[in-house]
Amino acid sequence: MTDLSQQDWFRTPALGRLFALLNADGGEVRVAGGAVRNGLLGLPVSDIDLATTLQPEEVIARAKAAGIKAVPTGIEHGTVTLVLDGKGYEVTTLRRDVETDGRRAQVAFGADWQEDAERRDLTINGLYAGQDGQVIDLVGGLADIETRTVRFIGDAEQRIAEDYLRVLRFFRFFAYYGHGRPDAAGLKACARAREKLKTLSAERVWSETKKLLSARDPGRALLWMRQSGVLGEILPETEKWGIDAIPGLIAAEQALGWAVDPLLRLSAIVPKDAARVAAMAERLKLSNAEAQVLERYAKAPKPSDTTTDVAFDRDLYQFGQDGMIRVLKLELASARMQVEGDPKFMAKAARLSTLLQRAERFERPVLPVKGSDVLAANVTPGPAVGEILAKVEAGWIASNFTLDREKLLARIAALAKG
Repeated sequence: MTDLSQQDWFRTPALGRLFALLNADGGEVRVAGGAVRNGLLGLPVSDIDLATTLQPEEVIARAKAAGIKAVPTGIEHGTVTLVLDGKGYEVTTLRRDVETDGRRAQVAFGADWQEDAERRDLTINGLYAGQDGQVIDLVGGLADIETRTVRFIGDAEQRIAEDYLRVLRFFRFFAYYGHGRPDAAGLKACARAREKLKTLSAERVWSETKKLLSARDPGRALLWMRQSGVLGEILPETEKWGIDAIPGLIAAEQALGWAVDPLLRLSAIVPKDAARVAAMAERLKLSNAEAQVLERYAKAPKPSDTTTDVAFDRDLYQFGQDGMIRVLKLELASARMQVEGDPKFMAKAARLSTLLQRAERFERPVLPVKGSDVLAANVTPGPAVGEILAKVEAGWIASNFTLDREKLLARIAALAKG
């Protein structure tokens, strides 16, 4: 299939209006990249990017004349976002790279579709579709769509040298769209360029890695990243830990209906060590929320199949529901993988599954007393207040949260007297 004209996303009035606007008076516009790729593969199309022979200023002028909102989101690189019916469409002027240093490129605008296609990264991303919906292939992308081959356009080493992030993009697109083995030339070029990843910002590296870990099944991509040395370059924590837990985790996700969670997958391939996890989060410039998720996981204890409900509830209270659920999911995934080889793991998996359900239903109890109750017992404000409250809380936890406020106040009074 090389005709996208009957697909719903292509037939929207907004896209038709943009074709009419930018194809008039000597201009030419085509849908480019991911929308064409996904349309050909029968996958959902969300973002629709356009390429045009018109200069950015002309795109803005035409949009304003037509009453369309134009936002210069990346005008230095030729990109203007046009907003129609509440949806943004990125419109980028055809470009060619004038100079690159592996991190950023200086571009010159042009009107040559072949040049524009050849500066893109992968053949499956270098396809266009005109107003009639016919796919235009200038780089051999259609054949690679057919075979699900992820391949660099032209010389792999040259494409990578233009932007070293393409090393990670190669594996990310292989995770999403690839079949069989990765393209040999691309794999070798990525292996040779792996040390150049150090020149990229941590934010770009983590963003691309997170996208890769969000694929339905990133297992094969991670395997080839490991064999090529790329995984160890960006995640040295995996060197002695490995990725063996990934197949079991993916299998559990798909069998049990767990949502894809890139941070859970990351947790599966790095040591469960709070200090190392914190250092990794800092190095990769993870958000505070992401770093806290990993920290809670790293500090949460591993429940066993012999853990009692009472002990488990205490752990849930002390270490938090989120961290315990993540630990349980990884332990359950591991046990499920071992069931076929050793039936005793069936009972373990069943118990871990029960604990996971308990954790998901858990509502954290609230300590019935506060610091103000300690102060009311004539304790001088200062460290002693926190120390007494901590001792009272420890006793309340040990009682499996059964001590009521009256008994806890009595305990505070006793501790206050020394």
